[in-house]
Amino acid sequence: MSQRNTLVRSMHDIGLAAWFGGSLMGAVGLNGAASKAEPASQKLKISSIGWGRWAPVQLAAIAVHGIGSVGLIIGNKGRIAADSGTQVNTAVKFVLTGVACGATLYSAVLGGVIAKHSDEDAEGVTEPGARTSKELAAAQTKQRFAQWVLPAVTAALIVLAAQQGEQQRPVAGWLNRVFS
Repeated sequence: MSQRNTLVRSMHDIGLAAWFGGSLMGAVGLNGAASKAEPASQKLKISSIGWGRWAPVQLAAIAVHGIGSVGLIIGNKGRIAADSGTQVNTAVKFVLTGVACGATLYSAVLGGVIAKHSDEDAEGVTEPGARTSKELAAAQTKQRFAQWVLPAVTAALIVLAAQQGEQQRPVAGWLNRVFS
């Protein structure tokens, strides 16, 4: 008997794709473009507005991914219980999803500090200028690193999801041979 998890698998993958793609585009495209804005006082405003508009979409993407992930675990609980490779993959994905959630929250907090100081001049969105306050400079320095953690971790989650799909293929082939 074939069991399909198309809806929850799609939710898992689409949510993760939006989470990864939005964070990567924001770091490269939005922050990169805002850093070129003139006058310098507009750099942080532009970035803060863009991230503010993205935040509800990102939250929805995380929720959709989470619902899809739980649905896949429920739908594949027998396979997870029977296959140690799938157990390890699932555990690693669980931990990395927690790291990605933490990185998202941390980056949002730093973004809030940056937005609070958006009237200040800065060299770039994550690069302090000569007249940047200490509080803003500290948040920018941390954000320079934090903005890359999320795309890296969500990319790893995408790879692990692909690996889990590959792990399922031999099991499905074996079941087809047994029950054919």
